[in-house]
Amino acid sequence: MYTFSSKLKNLSLILMILGALGIGYGFFDAPKNTQEVETILAAQHGEHHAEATHEGTTAHATEATEAAPAHVEEHAAEAVKDSSAVVVAHSDSTVAHVEEAHVDAKPVLEAKHHEVAEADVHAEHAEHLEHVLHQLQNKPWAALYVAALFFMLISLGVLAFYAIQHAAQAGWSPVLFRVMEAITSYLVPGAIIVYVLLVLSGLHFNHLFVWMDPEVVAADELLQKKSGYLNVPFFLIRAAIFMGGWIAYRHFSRKNGLALDATHDATYYKKNFKLAAGFLAFFLVSESMMSWDWIMSVDPHWFSTLFGWYVFASFVVSGVTVIALTTLYLKSKGYLPQVNNSHLHDLAKFMFGFSVFWTYLWFSQFMLIWYANIPEEVVYFKFRIEHYNLPFFGMVVMNFVFPILILINTDFKRVPWIISMAGIVILCGHYLDFHNMIYPATVGDQWFIGLSEISSILFFLGLFIFVVFRTLSKEALVPEGNPLIEESKHFHY
Repeated sequence: MYTFSSKLKNLSLILMILGALGIGYGFFDAPKNTQEVETILAAQHGEHHAEATHEGTTAHATEATEAAPAHVEEHAAEAVKDSSAVVVAHSDSTVAHVEEAHVDAKPVLEAKHHEVAEADVHAEHAEHLEHVLHQLQNKPWAALYVAALFFMLISLGVLAFYAIQHAAQAGWSPVLFRVMEAITSYLVPGAIIVYVLLVLSGLHFNHLFVWMDPEVVAADELLQKKSGYLNVPFFLIRAAIFMGGWIAYRHFSRKNGLALDATHDATYYKKNFKLAAGFLAFFLVSESMMSWDWIMSVDPHWFSTLFGWYVFASFVVSGVTVIALTTLYLKSKGYLPQVNNSHLHDLAKFMFGFSVFWTYLWFSQFMLIWYANIPEEVVYFKFRIEHYNLPFFGMVVMNFVFPILILINTDFKRVPWIISMAGIVILCGHYLDFHNMIYPATVGDQWFIGLSEISSILFFLGLFIFVVFRTLSKEALVPEGNPLIEESKHFHY
């Protein structure tokens, strides 16, 4: 029986407190008006930004001024026509007065057009500042949302992996079932937090989902056509159904597993087999739609037919990695003696295999869109390469190159410290993956990994540790009632 140590519990509480304080400060520090935005932009870019703004303003004014003579000529032409009519009807002296009036009006027209051009420039500048204000106000929301979604999806990935073990009647993994069930216990608080954030988005507390803004939809024909699917009530109903289905499967599967341990009645084992098969069918549909709703719809003009699988690969490899890291921690504390090097080897193989699978999907999506060079599709990657160059290519190195170089070696898959090192890099890389999926559409180029991002990670990491290890302490770590437990204990590869 595992005991939740006071040190680990205190660590989780400290992480939550520090994270909550940092999150609160991130919201407090966000700019409140466009004047603060101008100050922030000036501080970021200094004289270069000021010169660029001045040059841009001058260019706009020059273009507008150059455009003004065209309008002036039109007015002049009309005046000439009018004056010609006057010539026919009146004397030469009258014509002279008309021409004199036309000459006097030309400077006035030019001045007016110049004023209009300057007004347009100021209006454009004010609109830009308003846009940047929304982006900077979105930043703490985006940091909170990415971290909340990432940790919740880790538990969902473990739940899917756990269901696969039941459906496949795998003989190697039952000794790890309690670890998997503990990690999936985070799905309940994690899903509730994510759902609250989605509701707050629907209530316009932030601008994470641009299609939720009626003014934007009214001016966008494409969003109007998608409004039958992308509307707040239906969006929240779908989210509730998805989360409810996942949590229900986790609840009944855990309940049957504990009953199996208590009674050794094979009926509960058969129930879990059927539940797993049904859940996996529901999961495949709900996971794809979830990835469209919660991630892809932040870019409502862009879509990818591979996106559901891509998101799945990202969070399932993170889930398997967390299983491995949790197992290694428990073994280091003297628990799970039945877990041997062969179990670690299989977990590391899944880490390696899903990393390759993620890379295949990433390259397939990127290469096909980039090569086709269709403007409405390639803009997704163009913006990320131009403005998110380091995290975009950095996460490819962390999620593919590093795991390939480390975990391709069979012997390394059995070494705890190597698995731990690779696991930490993989988790950091896939957090960056979710960061790259959501940030460009919500904060534009106003991104950096700062206090809001780090604090959000600390808070949810602390909550995750607290929930998972508290669940581990409630039941025996080995499901002795499982009919395949002896095979699992003596598993060797």
